[in-house]
Amino acid sequence: MVFQIAVSIILTVVFSFVVAPVSISLAWRFHLIDKPGSEARKIHKNPMPRAGGTIIFLAILAGGALSGVLTTRPFTSIILASLIVFAFGVWDDIHNIRAIWKLLGQIIATVILIWQGVVVLFPGNPVLNIAITIFWVIGITNAINLVDSMDGLAVGLAGITVSFLTIGALYAGQNTLALFGAIILGACISVFYLNFSLSRLFLGDSGTQLLGFTLAALAIVYTPPHLPQASSWFVPILLFSVPIFDTTLVTFSRMRRKLPVYMGNRDHTYHRLVDLGATPHRAVLLIHLVAILLDCLAFFALSLSPLWANITFGIILLSGLLAIIWLESKQ
Repeated sequence: MVFQIAVSIILTVVFSFVVAPVSISLAWRFHLIDKPGSEARKIHKNPMPRAGGTIIFLAILAGGALSGVLTTRPFTSIILASLIVFAFGVWDDIHNIRAIWKLLGQIIATVILIWQGVVVLFPGNPVLNIAITIFWVIGITNAINLVDSMDGLAVGLAGITVSFLTIGALYAGQNTLALFGAIILGACISVFYLNFSLSRLFLGDSGTQLLGFTLAALAIVYTPPHLPQASSWFVPILLFSVPIFDTTLVTFSRMRRKLPVYMGNRDHTYHRLVDLGATPHRAVLLIHLVAILLDCLAFFALSLSPLWANITFGIILLSGLLAIIWLESKQ
């Protein structure tokens, strides 16, 4: 299975590079363009095609079809639901729609997931599980979207998350989930290179929302092997801890200053690190390094007893809160 995973990653990388010129051409043709100066946080000098989402979606479809993931439940439902999120993202990339319309697309897609049985399963009330699922999927979708404040940042974080998720799924014997994760990882590698190293395209809302929604759904499907719920419930949270941290930071900061939460601004973690003296590339790589460290801690905690695992999570949570307070004091 490891060989199949490696081949899937390589083939998806190659496919993504092949379709990249077509995706970029389509972005120019249908006006999926990010114009310089359209928002205060956008400092790029030339118009950029928002083609990353198209590359990732085509890679998921092609990789899913070749591997058989496309016709395997519940992944068929996840891909179908992600199509809705992707479509609303493309609509936003073209027309810059209001946040309420994007939220509507996310709700419709999440309802499809729940209808098809992709639901968080905590012991207790099923209604509570549905509510947690809605909060989780929509929250992570928007967290990945909001964290996209610099070339390579969001797609790099998504690639790190899906790497650990793929390894965890392989270890748990969830081979189809691992295969799906490998396909997404291959697409992320290609788009990261085109976005971070070459600066030839942006992810756009179509890309960030697609990645956030799909990975949130895959995290629900993932089940740690032979482990009590008391020591494994926080693993998905830690896998997405950096986007969650960034979203919490900007939400708190904007509410404190009585600014709209969804208004683009230069108050993200990345911007604050640059203001503190880091170069743009070093700030991105530092955030990626922290994400890798926290993802390692997530799986390390699984080997601990429930008590120590939850203490570890508590320490990380407290550290995050202190970091938010410190960054706000420097703003």
